[in-house]
Parts: sequence; C-alpha cells; structure tokens
Amino acid sequence: MREMILKSVFTFVFGFSLLFSGWIHAQNLTEKSAEGNVNNFPIHEYTLTIDEEKVNKTGKEVMGMTVNGSIPGPTLSFTEGEYAVIYVKNNLSEETSVHWHGLLLPNFFDGVPYLSTPPIAPGETLKYEFPLKQAGTYWYHSHTMLQEQSGVFGSIVIHPKEESLVYDKELVMILSDWTNEKPMNVLRFLKRGTEWYNWRKGTATPLNQVITRGALGAQFNFWRQRMESADIADIYYPAFLVNGEQSQQYPEFKPGEKVRLRIINGAASTQFWMTFGGGDPTLVAADGLYVEPVKRSKTFIAIAETYDFIVTIPERGKIEFRAAAQDGSGSASAFLGKGEALAAEDVPRPDKIGIMMQMAKMDMRMGAPALKFKPKKDNPQKMMENWGMKMKGDKKQENDMSEMEMSKDKDMDSDMDHSMDISDDKTSKMDHSDHQMEGMSGMDMFAEYNYNYLKSTEKTAYEKDVPVKEILLNLTGNMNRYIWSMNGIPLAETDKITIEEGQVTRMTLNNLTMMHHPMHLHGHFFRVINENGEYAPLKHTVNVPPMQKVTIEFYGNEYGDWFFHCHILYHLMGGMARVISYDTPRDPRLEPYPITKLVHETNRFYSWGMTDVASHNTTVNLTTSNIRNQFNLSMEYGWNKNLEVEFSYEYYLYDYLRVFGGINVENTNRNSLDEMNTTAVVGIRWFTPYMFNVDLRVDNELRPRIGIGRSLMVFPKFSVFGYYEYQIDAGLVNNLEAGQNFEQEIVWSAGAQYMLSKNFSLMTSYDNRFGAGAGLSIMF
Repeated sequence: MREMILKSVFTFVFGFSLLFSGWIHAQNLTEKSAEGNVNNFPIHEYTLTIDEEKVNKTGKEVMGMTVNGSIPGPTLSFTEGEYAVIYVKNNLSEETSVHWHGLLLPNFFDGVPYLSTPPIAPGETLKYEFPLKQAGTYWYHSHTMLQEQSGVFGSIVIHPKEESLVYDKELVMILSDWTNEKPMNVLRFLKRGTEWYNWRKGTATPLNQVITRGALGAQFNFWRQRMESADIADIYYPAFLVNGEQSQQYPEFKPGEKVRLRIINGAASTQFWMTFGGGDPTLVAADGLYVEPVKRSKTFIAIAETYDFIVTIPERGKIEFRAAAQDGSGSASAFLGKGEALAAEDVPRPDKIGIMMQMAKMDMRMGAPALKFKPKKDNPQKMMENWGMKMKGDKKQENDMSEMEMSKDKDMDSDMDHSMDISDDKTSKMDHSDHQMEGMSGMDMFAEYNYNYLKSTEKTAYEKDVPVKEILLNLTGNMNRYIWSMNGIPLAETDKITIEEGQVTRMTLNNLTMMHHPMHLHGHFFRVINENGEYAPLKHTVNVPPMQKVTIEFYGNEYGDWFFHCHILYHLMGGMARVISYDTPRDPRLEPYPITKLVHETNRFYSWGMTDVASHNTTVNLTTSNIRNQFNLSMEYGWNKNLEVEFSYEYYLYDYLRVFGGINVENTNRNSLDEMNTTAVVGIRWFTPYMFNVDLRVDNELRPRIGIGRSLMVFPKFSVFGYYEYQIDAGLVNNLEAGQNFEQEIVWSAGAQYMLSKNFSLMTSYDNRFGAGAGLSIMF
C-alpha cells in the first residue's frame, strides 16, 4: 500500500513537472522572440487603424471596413532580419483581429482570436511584435467573422538582406472580390439554399439548357446524388478588384524595365486565372519563397496564395495583367506602361454542363456527408473508400485505394484525434506520387490545376529516418445547407489534431466535393508533393481541386495551437477548419478568451423567411437554424377561411435526415374559423435522392401522414414546384361515421415562380384547398 502511495505521488509530481516545464518552454520561446530580438535587430513600426466608413467600388455607396482609410490597407514593407512592431487600433463597434498570413512568428501573435491571440475590443489597440525570419510576398487580414470580405486586408513585403533576382522596379497587386451586400447576409442567403447567385451571374444550368445539350442523363446523375449542378463558385460579385479598383493604370513603368509583380489573392471566395499580354512573364516565387524560374502566361491563383512574376515592359504598348474569376463571371485588369494595350489572353467560361456530362461517364459517388450521424466515430479511410472516384476499369485508381489500405488499421477510430493516424513508422508504404491531382485518369478537366510547374530552388525533402505520421482528411460539404467540414465533421463537433514535435506530419487532402478548396496552415510551410520529388515546393496554402487528392507534409518544430482551414471565407464560417495542436500548455494571457467562442463562429444560428401574398391565399415560412438544430414556423391562410399553422423543432441526424416534433393547429370545418383543432406531431424529414423533400409523421390522434415536394428550374429564373400530402385516420382515437373504415385527406398544389430579384418573385399556383391564384413571393 505504501509503495502504491509513493508511486502515485511520484507520478503526480513528475507529470506536474513536465507540464510546468512545457509552460516555461513556451514562455521562454515567447520572451526570446518578444524581447531578445529587440536588442539584436532594428525595430520597424507601423500603426494600422481599422474603421468603418462608406466606400464605393461599383458606383454604389455602401458601408465597408477600411485599414488606415483605404481598401486594401497599406503595404507593410520590411527587410529580413528586422523586428516588426505593429499597433492595430480598433475603431469598429465590434471586435476585430489581424492575422499575418504566411509569416513564421510566435504563436501568441498569429492573430486568430480566442485560439492564439486575444481579440481586439472596440476602442482598444493591440501591439503585435515578432522578428522577421523570412523574405517574400505575404499579406494580412482580419480573422474575425467575415470582416475580410468587407475590406480588412493588405499586403506585406519583406525584402531579403541580399537580393538574388535582377529587376528594376516592383509593384504589389492584391486581388479581391467585392459585394455591396452585408457579408453576413450573403452567408445567411447561402444557408437557405437558393440558385439566385448562379442566376445573377449567368452560371446557372436550367433544365432547358441541359436538354438542348443532350445532358439530361448527366443531370439525373447529379440529382440522384442530391446535387443541382457542378458548382464552381458560390456568390455573385458585382466587382473584382486589383488594388481596390476594377481597372488600374501604371504608366510610370518605362520600356525595357524589368518589373517584379508581387501578386496576392486576397479575395474572400474567388479564385482567379492570371493572364498577361506582351509576352510570357517569368514566375520566380510562390507563397513568398523562390522557385525555379519558369515562363507562365496563364496561371491559376487560389485564394490566399501569392505569386511573384518578372515582366519586361515592351518598347511599344502597355502590358495588360488580367485576373479572371474562375467561374467566368468577371475580371479585373492592371496596365503597365504607356501606349496601346497589349491584351491578355481571354480565359473561356467553364462549361458546367460539359463538366457534368464528363463526370457522368465516370463511376463516381459524389455528395459525401458534411454532417455525420456519429461524429465521434471518425473513419476517414472508410469514407474515402465509399465516396469519390472509382472509375470503371481504372486499375490505377484501384491500386491507389489498395495502397491506402496497406498503410495500417482500417478502422483507426479516435475520439481524441479526428484524423487518420496511419502510422508513426520511419518509412511509409504509400506511393504519394499516386496521390497528386494530375494522377487520376479520366479527370483531365482538372489537370491544369496541378502544381508540377513549381520546383523549389533547394532540396526540401526530410531525412529518411525522421518518423512520419500519416493523416487523411476528406474535404466534405453540403451546398443545400451550406455546411463544410473535414471527414464529415465540422469544427464545432471535432477535436484537435495532435502534432508531435520532431516528427513529419504527412496529410492527404482528399476533396469529395465539387468545389475547389484552398487549404491554409497557420505558422508553417509545408511541402506540396509533386513530380519534382526532393525539390517539391514549400507553400503555406494549397488548392485541392474537386474530387482530387493532394498530399502535403511538414516538420513539427513549433508549439501551441495553429489553425488549419479552407480559405474560402464562407467555407471556413461553415465549419471547414481544424486546430493543429502541439499539445503544449495554453498561454496564460489567453485565459479570459475561451476557444469555444472561435468554435461558436462556425455554429451560429441563421434566420430567414418567405411569404407568398396571392389572390387565393397567403403563406408565411420562418426558419432559424444552425448545424444540427432548426426551428420552423409556417402558416397558410386561404381567402376561403382555410387556416393551418405549425411550429416544429427538428434535429439533423446527418445531412439529409432529421427528426422533428411540433404543434399543428388547423380549422376542423373548412370555410369556417369557429373550431380549431390542435395536435402534437412527431416524425422524420428526409431530403431524398433526386432532391425530393419528404415529410413522414404521425399526430397524437394516431393519424399518419406523408408529404412530398420538389421544385425544378426549367428556364433561367423560372421554376416550377409541386407538393402532395396524404393523411389517413383509421379511427384509432377519433370516432368514424358508421360504416366507415377510415377517413382520408389529400392536399396538393402546383405552381410556377419567376424571380424578379434576389428577394422578389412573381408566382402562380393552384391548391385543392384554396383554388387558383397569383401574386408575389418575398424572401427575407
């Protein structure tokens, strides 16, 4: 007994000492960065003031957020080896923050509120300070809610101590997208599921166009998998900007001068194709780091990436640099030099129907769940096997899958680490060249998005004897409810991914959605495994194309918790994020700022409604919903005095199935409101393949009911809809008339709708209770 007590005391003391020493280690690192470097390196100070003011980017004045009075904010220019001291003052009426994107710095100053850095309260100023251990093109932006979309971003340039590139001048160009709507209203609109944004920018695929192209079979394939079309981008933007304007002129550059263009994609949700007039430019750096120079006249830049090019101003004419939105909905241009414009290459608009037809030829299972029934039972390997590309007769794809199966236990369930930890072995049996996005035969439509053109100027491979930890992250999403996740688990339902110091973490990012996802890891550079082997490039952000895999790896040499997330701002807010943790003690300065507040940002309630005011009836539907919970209130009133009101609460078991309970009130005698009947109802609601909404229920009078509804876009802006409901009363509670075995009630309606704007539509319908009529449908 005495030995057991002594052993317990020793274990406690030893464990406490380890915890304390880890905290001291973290403090020493912070103090070393925050104090030691001040004495050794020159200090370079800036002050950034974040404010709210009226701006005009499209001919319409709206409220935006500015940094030092402008959008984008000022360029912060440094020299490698300096010590940066940046004061950020918050003049907003809400909290704010600044993340220094791509910079290697102490965890406490990374700028993710509640995770690594305190938020900046209204009227307060926060001092960021860190040594500059790198050179290159980077940027900064708010990491609070959707403030980046409103204008809180700017560029960072860190010049090397000795420049190895030869050029005469340089120009920073930061690309962005602009909406006149409040960003939170944009996200709320996406949450309700609507095709308006696609209609507005001309990227919708109505049924008439599908039939004209002979793609009806492909459309049925998408509907079967609960998908409307091959989505490319989510939001309508009235303007795309270069340095805050739709078009920029830089006549100061003279013929023969070599100009280094530092290009940053600071957009909230737009990826761009960059093209140049006047000859092929030379790509010299990616995400701030030098790469082997390569001629590139057309380059894809994902959100949050940076690329440096060197161009030569021609003897005659001016170069057009054009950034075309990936979905073809618009572009922005900058002109360098004087004279006649040398036009950049036109990038054709993606053929969404053609993409659907090509994908229909593959044996592919799309629509992996963004929300799982049991989020604590995480099996990413099984998810990868069940979803994604499995093309008939493609032996190479089968080999890819079998190699993943070889890499250890198939289950690998973990309640503490929602990833797939395949092994800690010093070697791996996985052939990672097979996991590159260009490696999947039959997917030529996405081949141009690979990174094979990027080759590091130095070897980046790790020593072969370094332990390797394999992690599989399936990128998952639900466009109908706009929920985004990894392995079917949004941030609000997952735990941290633990990283071991002194170990290589190798992540396979397997995209099971039809959207591109630019994935960004804070505080690290990672190798993007491509055909260049030991010279694979180092990046901080990597684009993962639809239904493709990309493998990245990094060495664990940090401390604290770091954010890893999709840099499409609305996907991040929808839950596609994880915390990468070195499992070190939390900085005590963060004690008043619980991480739960960061998680809550991705699991907020959003509310919306719709009302139809017509000649035969009025309907009102109100909804408020977060990831799992939803409240609904509906009312139908016919001018013939038919009334039905229902309130219900529903819980999502997974993406497409929820259970519900509620109260239903309706008049018992048609054409009279004298007698009302109130019943309790329970049941399930199911969004089925081919996109039908099904309601199965029973009330407290033991009357079962089934309802089924569907809407369909036939022409641009023009949709048809229908609903059928059948209820039966077998007399289990109510008394039936003599000779009756049961009573039945049938309700059905059909109609059409033409969208006038985002919030208003003309509608007409026939309902067997209310008759025929027409009116106005209002969304709010």
